[in-house]
Amino acid sequence: MEEKFLIVNSKVLPEIFEKVIEVKELIYTGKVKDISEGVKKVGISRSTFYKYKDNVFIVSEGLKGQKATIGLLLSHREGVLSTVLDRIAEFKGNILTISQDIPLNNAANVTITFDISKMDTDIKNLISSVEKMDSIISVRLIAIE
Repeated sequence: MEEKFLIVNSKVLPEIFEKVIEVKELIYTGKVKDISEGVKKVGISRSTFYKYKDNVFIVSEGLKGQKATIGLLLSHREGVLSTVLDRIAEFKGNILTISQDIPLNNAANVTITFDISKMDTDIKNLISSVEKMDSIISVRLIAIE
């Protein structure tokens, strides 16, 4: 099935999605130290959080999407990150931050936040394009606002 991104009023969704967002916000703001503490605080299981965490996001109220954060797992090969950054630039995305972990087992986790306000494609097409590149193990949308 083709992946689609929807904006849905939370009033029509099961409460669990709101709780997953709440855990993510608690972790991000430092109000809890880790996922275990966050899920306990909001009253959901860890497995429920992990089931939905990569698929539930909040869009900032009143804003057209301005920033996106993606997480990537890249093969530890020369120039891979550079080609990802070039691809984002091809679509007129403007890099804001890059965070890269030390490669382990020939793979590195990278998080990239970029301005999407002037992009000439949507985030779904960008992610699809990056996923098809050589040496890309995985790509996921972490947040969009």
